[in-house]
Amino acid sequence: MFGGKTLLRLCVLATAALAAPAAAQTATVTAEPGATAWVLTATALVLLMTLPGLALFYAGLVRSKNVLSVMMHCVTIACLASLLWLLGGYSLSFAGAHPLLGDLSKFGLLGVGPDAVTGAIPEQVFFMFQMTFAIITPALIVGAFVERIKFKAVLLFCGLWVFVVYAPVCHWVWGGGWLMQRGVMDYAGGLVVHATAGTSALVLAWRLGPRDGFPRDLSPPHNPGMTMIGACMLWVGWYGFNAGSALAANAAAGGALTATHLSAATAGLVWVLIEQRRFGRPSMVGMVTGVIAGLATVTPASGFVGPLGGVALGAAGSLICYQAVEVIRHRLKVDDSLDVFAVHGVGGMLGVMLAAVLAAPELGGVGYAKGAGMGDQALTQLIAVVAVVAWSGLASLALAFLVERTVGLRARDEHIEEGLDMAAHGERAYNP
Repeated sequence: MFGGKTLLRLCVLATAALAAPAAAQTATVTAEPGATAWVLTATALVLLMTLPGLALFYAGLVRSKNVLSVMMHCVTIACLASLLWLLGGYSLSFAGAHPLLGDLSKFGLLGVGPDAVTGAIPEQVFFMFQMTFAIITPALIVGAFVERIKFKAVLLFCGLWVFVVYAPVCHWVWGGGWLMQRGVMDYAGGLVVHATAGTSALVLAWRLGPRDGFPRDLSPPHNPGMTMIGACMLWVGWYGFNAGSALAANAAAGGALTATHLSAATAGLVWVLIEQRRFGRPSMVGMVTGVIAGLATVTPASGFVGPLGGVALGAAGSLICYQAVEVIRHRLKVDDSLDVFAVHGVGGMLGVMLAAVLAAPELGGVGYAKGAGMGDQALTQLIAVVAVVAWSGLASLALAFLVERTVGLRARDEHIEEGLDMAAHGERAYNP
């Protein structure tokens, strides 16, 4: 019926027709250079928050005989969390469709080649960006147990914590899990980072017991200037933390960055006013603590609110977190040494709840999902806070018992007296 040449032409045309959609599909998933460049930059900024930002912030607040131990905790957690993120953490967080936990289909990034894309960026870049979040979250907990914990306990607790607490909550909120399906608003980690770390810090501090002299007779921070330097690095790094969560170089990233900066600035000034009124003079440590409280509070809402929303979040975060410090330290008498729960936990949860209010278009926000209103969103936010706090607290309590029964939690009294720098690591931060 058809000649040989005619049949050949038909085969060529059919092959081209079949290949065209595939070629078009390939074109739609090519990474965007601008977005990729921005997320690469944001990844470096978020890692800067832990190394050396958080390490310096915490180290300046402890006694000189424990400076290196705090830095050692931060650096070791960064190394450990990086490998665990590759060996299952990322896959459990972002692979699979189960509402409670991901699967291991991306274990070791097997099958994730250089051409694989997530959104507008290469998946390996997304993997690295999310890794920096998995690093800083357990590192935040360090502030709760400084000066009195065994080094082996830090490794075991934080290693297990990445899989038992962080990965499930990350999947719930960002990886397609049940809270994401409900439409929870957590732009950059009020739940995933701050609520998990803050709650776990409170539980671990309670299990460890207080430092000698707590709460009245503790030595003052040995180097507030070091703390200020670390806080400023955290502030700058938070641009990548929040604005980078847009995963694109666009208006959403710009809006998140603007709200983030204004919240930090407002919170620092409000903390100064509180201390001025109460003590007659503000402190450097107090001011930068306020800045961090503002940054933690704006984190979950940063991409959903306008500039005035950022100001409101900073003011609220500073006021509420300051009161939380007093409650945890003097009423509950829990030695959360560097106020991880009061600043990060309370700030993150507060920001999650206020996101439901300040996202309203009338207040300069981006609005809600179609069919949802402020009341509906507030209920979703509340359910998320309760679920994340409950899981983080119970799981961390179980992990603390496990660690205590295996390698032990609290360092020996003579090691605490000598200082963990020499007792655990054989070095001093300051030599004669």
